[in-house]
Amino acid sequence: MKDENCDLKQTKSVKEKKLDVIDGVTIKYHANGNTIWSKGKIIDEQPEGYWEWYRIDGTLKRSGHFEKGEPVGEWITYDSKGEKYKTTNRDK
Repeated sequence: MKDENCDLKQTKSVKEKKLDVIDGVTIKYHANGNTIWSKGKIIDEQPEGYWEWYRIDGTLKRSGHFEKGEPVGEWITYDSKGEKYKTTNRDK
Protein backbone atom coordinates (compact mmCIF):
# COMPACT_ATOMS: atom_id res chain seq x y z
CA MET A 1 0.00 0.00 0.00
CA LYS A 2 1.38 3.41 -0.89
CA ASP A 3 1.77 6.05 1.81
CA GLU A 4 -1.03 8.21 0.42
CA ASN A 5 -3.42 5.28 0.71
CA CYS A 6 -2.64 4.24 4.27
CA ASP A 7 -3.11 7.75 5.70
CA LEU A 8 -0.23 7.40 8.13
CA LYS A 9 2.18 9.91 6.61
CA GLN A 10 1.24 13.49 5.94
CA THR A 11 2.59 16.10 3.57
CA LYS A 12 3.80 19.41 4.95
CA SER A 13 0.77 21.19 3.49
CA VAL A 14 -1.61 19.12 5.63
CA LYS A 15 -2.31 20.30 9.17
CA GLU A 16 -0.81 17.96 11.78
CA LYS A 17 -3.51 15.82 13.39
CA LYS A 18 -4.08 15.68 17.13
CA LEU A 19 -2.43 12.52 18.44
CA ASP A 20 -2.59 10.51 21.69
CA VAL A 21 -0.74 7.36 22.71
CA ILE A 22 -2.72 5.25 25.18
CA ASP A 23 -1.40 1.88 26.37
CA GLY A 24 0.92 1.76 23.34
CA VAL A 25 -1.87 2.49 20.85
CA THR A 26 -1.47 5.62 18.71
CA ILE A 27 -4.76 7.44 18.20
CA LYS A 28 -5.04 10.20 15.59
CA TYR A 29 -8.06 12.48 15.42
CA HIS A 30 -9.93 14.17 12.57
CA ALA A 31 -9.26 17.88 12.08
CA ASN A 32 -12.08 18.67 14.54
CA GLY A 33 -9.86 17.20 17.28
CA ASN A 34 -12.74 15.18 18.73
CA THR A 35 -13.47 12.12 16.61
CA ILE A 36 -10.97 9.32 16.06
CA TRP A 37 -9.46 9.13 12.58
CA SER A 38 -7.15 6.10 13.06
CA LYS A 39 -5.72 3.90 15.76
CA GLY A 40 -3.03 1.25 16.00
CA LYS A 41 0.48 0.60 17.26
CA ILE A 42 3.62 2.21 15.92
CA ILE A 43 6.88 0.37 16.54
CA ASP A 44 10.21 1.79 15.33
CA GLU A 45 8.29 4.62 13.63
CA GLN A 46 6.27 2.16 11.50
CA PRO A 47 2.71 0.88 11.82
CA GLU A 48 2.58 -2.61 13.31
CA GLY A 49 -0.26 -5.03 13.99
CA TYR A 50 -3.96 -4.26 13.66
CA TRP A 51 -5.09 -0.77 12.56
CA GLU A 52 -8.49 0.86 12.09
CA TRP A 53 -9.61 4.06 10.32
CA TYR A 54 -12.89 5.86 10.99
CA ARG A 55 -15.13 8.38 9.28
CA ILE A 56 -15.80 11.69 10.98
CA ASP A 57 -19.20 10.35 12.16
CA GLY A 58 -17.38 7.55 14.01
CA THR A 59 -18.26 4.64 11.72
CA LEU A 60 -15.49 2.20 10.86
CA LYS A 61 -14.07 2.86 7.38
CA ARG A 62 -11.14 0.41 6.96
CA SER A 63 -9.14 -2.11 8.97
CA GLY A 64 -6.12 -4.31 8.45
CA HIS A 65 -2.75 -5.50 9.71
CA PHE A 66 0.80 -4.26 9.23
CA GLU A 67 4.10 -6.09 9.61
CA LYS A 68 7.15 -3.82 9.78
CA GLY A 69 5.19 -1.00 8.13
CA GLU A 70 3.83 -3.10 5.27
CA PRO A 71 0.16 -4.05 4.90
CA VAL A 72 -0.40 -7.82 5.11
CA GLY A 73 -3.27 -10.26 5.10
CA GLU A 74 -6.93 -9.37 4.89
CA TRP A 75 -7.91 -5.70 4.69
CA ILE A 76 -11.57 -4.79 5.05
CA THR A 77 -13.34 -1.70 3.73
CA TYR A 78 -16.67 -0.81 5.38
CA ASP A 79 -19.66 1.06 3.94
CA SER A 80 -21.08 4.27 5.42
CA LYS A 81 -23.05 2.24 7.97
CA GLY A 82 -19.92 0.43 9.17
CA GLU A 83 -20.91 -2.86 7.50
CA LYS A 84 -18.30 -4.96 5.66
CA TYR A 85 -18.25 -3.83 2.01
CA LYS A 86 -15.07 -5.23 0.46
CA THR A 87 -12.20 -7.51 1.45
CA THR A 88 -8.73 -7.31 -0.10
CA ASN A 89 -5.87 -9.73 0.49
CA ARG A 90 -2.58 -7.87 0.82
CA ASP A 91 -0.29 -10.93 1.03
CA LYS A 92 2.53 -11.04 -1.49
